[in-house]
Order: sequence, then C-alpha cells, then structure tokens
Amino acid sequence: QINFVACQLFALLAAFWFRIYLGPSHASSAVRHAFATLFGIYFAVFCFGWYSIHLFVLVMMNYGIMNMASIPNIHRYSFVIAMGYLTLCHISRIYIFHYGILTTDFSGPLMIITQKITTLACQLHDGIGRQAEELTAEQNRLAVKTRPSLLEYLSYLLNFMSIIAGPCSNYKDYIAFIEGRHVHMKLLEVNWKQKGYDRLPDPSPTGAVMYKLCITLVSLILFLTLTKNFPMAYIIDDEFLDKTPFLSRLGYLYVVTQAAKPKYYFAWTLADAINNAAGYGFSGVDERGTFRWDLLSNLNIWNIETATSFKMYIENWNIQTAAWLKRVCYDRAPWYPTALTFILSALWHGIYPGYYFTFLTGILITLAARAIRNNFRHYFLSSVPLKIAYDVVTWFVTQLAVCYTVAPFVMLAVEPTIKFYKSMYFHMHILSILVLLVLPRRPQAHSIRKPQNQSMQNSVKSK
Repeated sequence: QINFVACQLFALLAAFWFRIYLGPSHASSAVRHAFATLFGIYFAVFCFGWYSIHLFVLVMMNYGIMNMASIPNIHRYSFVIAMGYLTLCHISRIYIFHYGILTTDFSGPLMIITQKITTLACQLHDGIGRQAEELTAEQNRLAVKTRPSLLEYLSYLLNFMSIIAGPCSNYKDYIAFIEGRHVHMKLLEVNWKQKGYDRLPDPSPTGAVMYKLCITLVSLILFLTLTKNFPMAYIIDDEFLDKTPFLSRLGYLYVVTQAAKPKYYFAWTLADAINNAAGYGFSGVDERGTFRWDLLSNLNIWNIETATSFKMYIENWNIQTAAWLKRVCYDRAPWYPTALTFILSALWHGIYPGYYFTFLTGILITLAARAIRNNFRHYFLSSVPLKIAYDVVTWFVTQLAVCYTVAPFVMLAVEPTIKFYKSMYFHMHILSILVLLVLPRRPQAHSIRKPQNQSMQNSVKSK
C-alpha cells in the first residue's frame, strides 16, 4: 500500500512535468511514447518487484498474437490468452497463497492490462476485419485501422499514468493524446465563433486536478477513520447475529458497505487526477460552457449515492470497467448478453467464490429490478409528488440491494457468504425470483441490438 501511494504521488508529479516539458509542442510523439513507457515499467518494477514479469510476459505474448493472428480471429485469440493468463494468476492467489493478498499484489495492473489488450484487439478487428455498416456508431468511431507499432503498443499498455491503477482507455483516444490531437478534436465539436471566440481556447486541467485531489484527500481520511472501524466481517459475528434484530442488521450492513467505499474512491480518483495532470482525459464542453475532464473518470460519487436503480448504481461505479464489459462482451454477445457480461465481470475480478455469489446475485436482482421498472414506473410519472415518492422508495431499495449483493465480494469465501445470506434469510433472492415469476415480461426499447448504420439503412430501404 505504501508503494502504491508513493508511486501514484510520484506519477502525479511526473504527469505535471510531462504536460509542461514534454507536451506535443515540445517533444515528438516517439519521445512522449518512450518516456511514458519507461516510467511505467519503472513504476511496475518498483511496486511489484519480480512479479512485474507477469505484466511484461502477457504484453509481449499478445503483441505476437496481434501481429501473427488473422484479423477475423485476433480478438478471440487475444481474449482467450489474456483472460486465461489472468485467471491462472488469480488461481495462484487461492491455491498457493490461501486467500492471502500479496504484499506485492500485481493482479490489479494485470487486470487493467487485460482490459486494454482485449479492447485494442476488438477495435482492431472492427477497423480491419469488419465492414463499416456492420458496426454501431461507437464501434465505428473507435475502430483501429492499422496495427500499432511496438512502441505505440507498449506505451498504450504500460504508460506510467495508468499502469498502477488504470483506468482503461480506448487506443485511439490515447494515441490522439500522445500526438497532441486529443483536446483539439473535442474543441472542434463546438462552434466557438458563435460564442465570441476568435480562436480555440486552451483548456487547463489544473482546476479539475485540484478538485479531484480534494476528493482523494477526503476519501483517504474516511478510509483511515471509518473503514477499519466498521469491518464487513462483523456482520457475521455470532454474538452480533444473536443479539441484533434483523432490521438493525440491515442498517449495519448499509454502514459497513459505505465504510468500504472510500478506498475505491481514493484509488480511482487519484488515478483520474494523474491522467488529467498529464493533459489526458478532456471530454469536451458541457451545456454551460464548462470544460469537462471526465473522459477517464471511474466513478460518479453523487450518482452512486443517489442511485434509484441497480442499473444506475452499476453504471456509475467502476465506469471504465463497465464500458469495457459493454464493448467486448455485451455488444458482441450472440445471446444472453446480461448474464454473459456479469459472468465475464466475475471471471475478470478473480476466482474467489464470493465474486460469483455477488455477480450471480447481481444478475437476478438486475432482471427483477428491470421487470419492476418496466411494469410500474410509468404509473408514477404523472405528478411530481408521485415521482418523488417513487424515487425515495427505489433509492432505499437500491441501496439495500447493493449492500446485500456486494457483501460476498468482500468476504471472498463460501462459508462466510452462506452464513451471511442465511442471516439475511435470502430475502433479496426470494423477492427477485417472485418478481420474475409474477410480473409479465415487457420488451425494452433497446432490447433489439442492431448496428446503428444497419438500422438506418433498413429504415431508408423501407421508405
């Protein structure tokens, strides 16, 4: 943990230096790629010692696949090798280290690199191996038309801004950042002459970085004061279960779940700030004319804490991982996309049994929540008081459902998970099954997932 914090703080300073002294106007793309790569490798070795060899082995194996595999199969081979290697490393944590967390736990960076490898492979397959009309608008925008050079590949996977804690970004966005086109491309989406500008503005990330560092500091204080004082293990303590009523146990479950969040808020917000400090992460201008630096943000804390649906909560938690799951699995799954996406998420996180309890429970609750929303929500939109009442109730149920679902994710093993769900009387499982059995299934507008270009062509033909 000390190495992690030290590396990330040093990366923050290096990011400021990188933007000021190695900006696109001061250094070539090759120099920027080389600096980002070498510093990333140094951070990996410093943090994880000889375990960092796993990162480099996986990167080079997939570079070979990217250059030797046929384009129609490049995404399949890359996915199998990357996920297979990651899974073998996850297995070693259980059978070799007996559920222990290594002091040099390299699985986090390996998980991020796996995301990047599979993202690039899919986008390369889209750009070279598929026709434009077969792609969705997003796939068309992110498609990669040429295989990257070794330096570009290493820089994308191992750069110092993201090697320790991510997040995963799209290859074309990263290359545009290195080449100095990243901000310019976003600014061109706005008519600045209409706003009274003679030339394009020059957005500075300093304000966004300072704001995110404040969130990081608050999260660190909450982690040091709350997380260790409210351990998740206490909710299955025998004395606690014997003396505490069910409703009080539900309340305490919410408290310990809240106490577990600050470490994620700390790590992800700091990682976001590092990328912004380097000049990466500009996402455009909002309707108020404010420059936004949230292209790589991994969470939206306000939306998480005020979520009124399971879907809304998931979409604002670990945002870049959710985007990765959508792009490599949900949008490409031939059947059962929701179930396959949850299963891939569990496999990517590891093979601890608690992960699978969490994600399988998540599938059930997501389907039940969707059924309730489709059948009842429209009745509460006729007036403001009804909508407020609906939002309050759904917020309360969503927060409890999330706490119920994620507890095994923290507990990891089978025995404490079963003990926890027994103490909760499996109430969310039972309610979700009843909802799915009783409520009729109503189709959703997005249930038919055709590529956008193809749908537009079909519409034109029908006319």
